[in-house]
Parts: sequence; structure tokens; C-alpha cells
Amino acid sequence: MSDRYELFLTCPKGLEGLLIEEAVGLGLEDAREHTSAVRGMADMETAYRLCLWSRLANRVLLVLKRFPMKDAEDLYHGVLDIEWQDHMVPDGTLAVEFSGHGSGIDNTHFGALKVKDAIVDKLRTPTGERPSIDKINPDLRIHLRLDRGEAILSLDLSGHSLHQRGYRLQQGAAPLKENLAAAILIRAGWPRIAAENGALTDPMCGVGTFLVEGAMIAADMAPNLNREQWGFTAWLGHVPALWKKLHTEASERAAIGMNKPPLWIRGYEADPRLIQPARNNIERAGLSHWIKIYQGEVGTFEPRPDQNQKGLVICNPPYGERLGDEASLLYLYQNLGERLRQACMGWEAAVFTGAPDLGKRMGIRSHKQYSFWNGALPCKLLLIKVNPDQFVTGERRTPEQRQAEREQAAYDQAPTEPQERQYNKNGNPIKPAPAPAPVVEQARLSEGGQMFANRLQKNLKLLGKWAKREGVDCYRVYDADMPEYSMAIDLYHDWVHVQEYVAPKSIDPEKASARMFDALAAIPQALNIDKSRVVVKRRERQSGTKQYERQSAQGKFTEVSEGGVKLLVNLTDYLDTGLFLDHRPMRMRIQKEAAGKRFLNLYCYTATASVHAAKGGARSTTSVDLSKTYLDWARRNLSLNGFSDKNRLEQGDVMAWLEASRDEFDLIFIDPPTFSNSKRMEGVFDVQRDHVQLLDLAMARLAPGGVLYFSNNFRKFQLEDNLGERYAVEEISDKTIDPDFARNPKIHRAWKITAR
Repeated sequence: MSDRYELFLTCPKGLEGLLIEEAVGLGLEDAREHTSAVRGMADMETAYRLCLWSRLANRVLLVLKRFPMKDAEDLYHGVLDIEWQDHMVPDGTLAVEFSGHGSGIDNTHFGALKVKDAIVDKLRTPTGERPSIDKINPDLRIHLRLDRGEAILSLDLSGHSLHQRGYRLQQGAAPLKENLAAAILIRAGWPRIAAENGALTDPMCGVGTFLVEGAMIAADMAPNLNREQWGFTAWLGHVPALWKKLHTEASERAAIGMNKPPLWIRGYEADPRLIQPARNNIERAGLSHWIKIYQGEVGTFEPRPDQNQKGLVICNPPYGERLGDEASLLYLYQNLGERLRQACMGWEAAVFTGAPDLGKRMGIRSHKQYSFWNGALPCKLLLIKVNPDQFVTGERRTPEQRQAEREQAAYDQAPTEPQERQYNKNGNPIKPAPAPAPVVEQARLSEGGQMFANRLQKNLKLLGKWAKREGVDCYRVYDADMPEYSMAIDLYHDWVHVQEYVAPKSIDPEKASARMFDALAAIPQALNIDKSRVVVKRRERQSGTKQYERQSAQGKFTEVSEGGVKLLVNLTDYLDTGLFLDHRPMRMRIQKEAAGKRFLNLYCYTATASVHAAKGGARSTTSVDLSKTYLDWARRNLSLNGFSDKNRLEQGDVMAWLEASRDEFDLIFIDPPTFSNSKRMEGVFDVQRDHVQLLDLAMARLAPGGVLYFSNNFRKFQLEDNLGERYAVEEISDKTIDPDFARNPKIHRAWKITAR
């Protein structure tokens, strides 16, 4: 066998440049880049060294033969011509991987089968012994790559992919492969920082992949030192003495590195479920005395144990797949930027993200960006130097101005003359007051974001006075006032509920997303609300009962008030919150008219109108709805206000309930859904088709002199003309719209109906 071999080193897309530098440093000669691979020449010692030390490669393939191929027969005979008895025993196990197509091979499974057949036929003995297939742990793993009529047949020296180091047996939902994590660390300059005894921290460490890979680099530990099974272990061309020599050298280097004083390497993770798996992974890697993991949110991580330490902050924040995710992630990235500006001055930072637009929201400029691929997802590595000249904050200032401000602040904080020590009345020294916490500047809004913020502040100023006067602490502050920012924003005491209307197909999705991020960045600043109290949902046309389906399961209720009534809202679990803000005038009307009356609330939802009726002194209230969930919610609303007796809650289909009821009511409120096909009701309810029947049934239950209020929010709804022949019908829509919905008078329509 030759002393020099052709090697192919495969890697994730985008790592080729880094891999060729690494491979040449480990001894690869005549190296050339290919897509997701590096090719070169090496002796056996170098091939082993690449297996042991490459932090970036997936596989090390030793080329056995190249041959031209026109069809499947050429493939078979090309493989058959190899002296396979030099490579494996006749009864060994085999796995074949095939890539490429052409030359009559359009199916990789068929190609792999032909390769397998040739090897088996070559090794079959007169006694019937032959290799068998083992796709998991074969003695020999063979690769054949078909490239423009040439077959390249290789032996996989690595066995399992080299990114599988063996320490990460537990992982989170979206882990980075170990070799990609190593590549990011190298691009971020960690080898240089580690050589200078710098620190490493990951504020969103997951199961600790960045930290383990970083510690192995710092400790000069071969990434695959502890791997037991290799692709060459059962290969007959294997040279055990040469491998043992290289492995011993690597073990000695690791021992020297591990005996050095450990660097300060810390990870922080918000999800408590990942803390123990991360610690287990670190322990398996033998790095427990180097790496510490703590539970904490991004805003709590403290990267420096003393004032003089510097290092690298590295993280892979989530990218977000649904809009609600992206909205919350915006604040995650903003919090990360704030923490860097506040606690990491003079450090370097590396943020790996599949959502570069989110990276721009951190309020710090990146000085370099690198493109990577995380599987099939294009990503960016943002490299940041954490110093004030890179900050993008609310006010545009020159570097000179910033420096002058820092000097002035230092001068202002320094005592003008030595301070005498102060003592209390007992003679004990008084501790000096702590230095004020550094002020974190808000990231600067884009031009569009600032315009949006200005509109919000204007609306808040106008509506805030009205709301205070009316005793209302939940109201709509914005409703697509600016068409390009198509959303509804509601204040619920000290919470903000945002509903994004789906952009029309004519709008570029990227532009729509960027505007959404602009708006979300502006909302906390404009409304003076903490970012953690902003809830975002997407409102789009719903099918069936989807509108009422649970979206989350937090079960968190917030108390709000209007007109002297306390109500519970849930901002997270459903598309709607449990309180229709646009019906506030109707609820207030019911409260004023309810004294001494029997009140019926049909399709009651969370029975907020019933609570108002009870507050107004109703003799009794009856609330009917099909949903047990909403009736339980209704019970809590009534109880919150001290109402329980004389307040009936009836579960059932409204139409069926009305047909069966013989009770009379003085005041009736009906706000039906546009459409309902609940499994618990007979047939399907359509407000346009069925409203006449509904109103006839309800009017039959109305006592002499009583009033029925009917409303709905179906934009195309038309009240049947002949109803006016049987009843006195008055449309009162304009009287049921408060100032916060004045921009959208079609939010609902309402009628007052009485007997003739």
C-alpha cells in the first residue's frame, strides 16, 4: 500500500475556509477547497491526526480508487477490482453510503446496493462466508461519490461523524452541532482570547456546547480524545502502534492543559430543565472544574468576577418560527444588548443568529459578520466589540462627545477632596453610599419606529385623560392608525396586548416583519411599560372554532377595572382576552338600566355584562354559554365583585335553551358569534342566517316593557327588514362606540329592540 493517500474531509457548508486552515496546520498537503469538503494528500500519521484533532470536520475519507463510470456495470466492476481482502475479513460487517447521480444511477439506494454486491462477491468464500450489513456500527464504512462520470471510492476512517464527541448525550430543542460551535468560537477569536487567559461566558448556554468546545480549545484537548470506536478500528490497513503513539501524545497534552489554572468559563440558562443535562455533559467531557452553570435569565447574568477581567460573550439566541416567538425574541435580543452595554464594557461578543434583523435590535453595531449554515438555515455570526463607540442608542453623538461625557461622569463621581470618615452615634463607621448603577441607554429607534412611537405617545396622552376620567384602566390605544403598522394595541392596566393584523399579500413579508420589529421596539419606550409585560398575537381569519382554541397554557389572570367593576383577563392563553373592549359602552348602559330588573345574557362569554348588571342592582342575572371554561371564568368574575347569589350560570346551546325556557326577563343582551360549529351544539350557527330565529326566541322571553340589546361584529351583517314589522327596532351603533374605537366605527353594530 502507498505511503501517501488522497483524503477528503467533509464539513458543514460554510466551514470550508476554516477547515482548510486547520487541516494544513495538522499536516494535510496540496489542500484544495470543495463545497462542504477539503481535499488533499497525507500519510497515515496525518490521517490519524486529522481524525483525532479536527474540530471542524465531519468525516475523514481515505480514497481507495477513482475510476470512470458510464453505467451500473462499470460501477460494479470498478469496485470489484479492489483487493477487498486487504481491507476486511470475509465475515466482517459493512455499511455503504452513496452520493451523486448520473451514469444510469438515479437512485442512491440502487447505487449503494451495487457497491455492496461487488464487495460481497469479492469476499465470498467457498464455504459461503460473506460480509453482512450493519448500518450502525460496521467494521468498515464505505463511501462512493459520483461526480460527473467519475466514481470516487473511499474508506471512512472516522466511523461516526466527528462532530459526535461523546460528551453530549443530552441536548435541548435546537442544539448546535459540536463542530459548528467550534467553528463559531474560532471565528470569534476565542483561541487568541484563551491564550491571553481571557474569560468565556454564554448567557443562553442550553446544554453547554459552546462552553465545552471552548474549554477543550483552551485546555489543548483533542476533541475526539475519548472516542472509543473508529472507522479504522477493524480495518486491516490499520497501524495500531502509530495510532497509539498519536493518542498518547494527545493524552499528555490534555493532561498538561488540564493542570493549568482553569479559565473563568460560565454559562447561564433560563430553562431549569436544561441545567442538569448541561452539567452532565460537562462532567462527561471531564471539564467540571473549568465550567460552571447557573440558572438565570439573560438580564441576570454577570460576566465578570472583577473589574479588570475581559473576555468573550458568545451565544446562539433562538431565532423564532412563529410571530409570537419573534415578538418575544425581540425583547430577548434587546435585553442581551442592554446587558452587554451595562456589564461587559471592553469585552468582545459573538452572536450567532438565523434572524440577523433581530441582531440589529441589540443597540450595538457589529464590526464583522460571517455567513454560516446551521443545517439548511442560513445564519450570521455577528462579532461585536463592546465599547461606547459601537453603541446605537437613542441620541446620535460623535465618539468625541461620548468620550467627553465619560470623562465628565468620572469627574462628577470623584470626590473633590478627601472625605472624612463619618461615624454614627454609637461610634461605628458609616459605610459610604454605593455608587449609582450605570445608566443603560435605550437602543435607538429607526425613523419609522420613532414615527410610530410618536403616534402612540400622542394617542396615550389624549386617551389617558379620558380613561382616567371614566375610571377605565383597559382601553385601545392604537388601531392601525398608520396603515404600514397594521396592528391593534390595547392597554390592560400595566400590560400591553398587541394583535398584529396579517399583512396583505401585496406587502413584502420582510418589510412587514421589519416594521413589526420597529413597532415592538417602540412600544415599551412609548408607553413606559416593561418589555416583559408586552404580549403579542397574530389576528388572522380563523376557521371553525380556532379563534376560541387555547394558544398557551400559562393560566395567568390579570385584574382590570371599568366603571367600578373588577374583571379578570387572560392575555396569553387565547386569541381573545376575556373582555371585548369595544363593548364597554354597552356594558355601562346595562349597568345604568339594570336596577331591579331580571337580566339575561346570551352567548355570555365570561359574563362581564352580567357583572355590570349585578353592579347596577339587577334583581337577578342569568348567563348562558356553551363553554364550561368561560362559565368558570364568569363565576370568578362574579365572585371577584362579591356576587354569587341570584346569579345563574347556564351551560348549553343558546337556541335550545331559549326554546326550553319559560322564564321572563326585563333586560336581555345578545352578542352572538358570527359562526359556530361546536361539537356540543346541534347543527351550525350562522348569525346572518339565524339571527331572526334567535331574536324571535329571545323576544318571546322578554317581559312587557322590557328591552333587548342585540349586537355583533360581522362586517357584512344586514338586519332582516321584516323584524321592524314585528318589533320596535332602533340602531344605536354610534352610541356604543367610545373614543378609543372612534377610528374604527365598524368594530360592531348594535340595536335596541322592544315590543310594539
